[in-house]
Amino acid sequence: MASSNDILTPNQLNTLARDLLESTFPLVWVEGELGSVSRPASGHLYFTLKDARAQVRAAMFKPKSQWLKFIPREGMRVLVRGRLTLYEARGDYQLILDHMEEAGEGALRRAYDELKARLEAEGLFDPARKRPMPAHVRRLAVITSPSGAAVRDVLSVLERRFPMLEVELLPSLVQGATAAPQITSLLRQADASGRYDVILLTRGGGSLEDLWAFNDEQLARAVAASTTPVVSAVGHETDFSLTDFAADLRAPTPSVAAELLVPDQRDLALRVRRLAQRLNQLQVHALGQAMQRADRAALRLQAHSPQARLSLLEHRQQAAFARLQSQWRQQLERRTARLAHAATGLRGNQPQRRLNALAEKLATLAPRAHAAMTRQLQGDALRLRGIARSLEAVSPLATVARGYSILTRVEDGALVRSAAQVKPGEQLRARLSEGELQLRVEHVDGTPANGEPTQG
Repeated sequence: MASSNDILTPNQLNTLARDLLESTFPLVWVEGELGSVSRPASGHLYFTLKDARAQVRAAMFKPKSQWLKFIPREGMRVLVRGRLTLYEARGDYQLILDHMEEAGEGALRRAYDELKARLEAEGLFDPARKRPMPAHVRRLAVITSPSGAAVRDVLSVLERRFPMLEVELLPSLVQGATAAPQITSLLRQADASGRYDVILLTRGGGSLEDLWAFNDEQLARAVAASTTPVVSAVGHETDFSLTDFAADLRAPTPSVAAELLVPDQRDLALRVRRLAQRLNQLQVHALGQAMQRADRAALRLQAHSPQARLSLLEHRQQAAFARLQSQWRQQLERRTARLAHAATGLRGNQPQRRLNALAEKLATLAPRAHAAMTRQLQGDALRLRGIARSLEAVSPLATVARGYSILTRVEDGALVRSAAQVKPGEQLRARLSEGELQLRVEHVDGTPANGEPTQG
């Protein structure tokens, strides 16, 4: 029979099973057909995922169930991601989902997510390595399909905003198996030529499969390695490709990319007019100030001829030289007086004379110190002899020397003060002034607390 320690309650068993499931299975991807779809008033979504041979319960809780881009229906084939757990109250194991999409793009989406995570871990999308856009783009390379709507949008916006920009179209496929290698080759050639200020990669919107060429690993690495700044404008605003993350600038649409690359010519014309007006105002102001300075200089020149100016400067120089000589003589006299005073003080305080005075003072103080030390030692000796006499008066050995003895029990060494402490036959030790005696108790006489004599 099993011991009590081996017996589990249903709750304990379900808890252990839940812990085992959650620790063994990380996030899992499952593709299957929807069945028993239920969305109660709480907003949560409950259903089963099944194939021809098995099914598993699944749940997606609010608000994630409200973020789905489609309405789940019976029989729909979906790809889900979640964690495996166990609902302890019923003992049912189920999937708790955090993502669900229609099947079909599932494999591409998984490949996209895996490659994006790997490149991101390598630092390929690090914002610190992205190059800034030039303030003024003079020559632009556009790599796209020559017949697509994207190139027409880009060229139309550039012509309207900044027709002076030199644009070179590098035609390429933007969809299909050979599109990614062709775009990668054109990008590397354009970067190596050094002809362009910016390279634009663009195409119109489409499904994930349509945009797959711009999720190619070699193309993403070429974008990141380019020394020429790269702008990526692939698909619509909600579409994100790996070239968007690797590029130095991501535009939500081709038209927005063109607007980000060049200024509006009307804004530039307005700015030029304002700068011209400002320059004209500054020139008029500078010219007016120069004329005023010239007038003041002419007036000063007329009021002070060059010869009068030189005479005034010569007079100032002579006055300054006289003041300098007077200050120098006064300073020399003060320093000479301080030096003579210091010499007199030094002669009055010769080091040898001070040393002789200190030696005489030391000779006077030495006998005093010796006498004080002798008095202190004599007082300490008297106190020590007094303490010795006091100790001798209370010493047990002094009592023994006067003819008394000290009795102790041989068994435990206890001091015997009363006859009541011993009994006949006990061994005692008597310490005398000279030597010890071993005694045996033959008879005990004593007076107890009640006053009646006792005999042992």
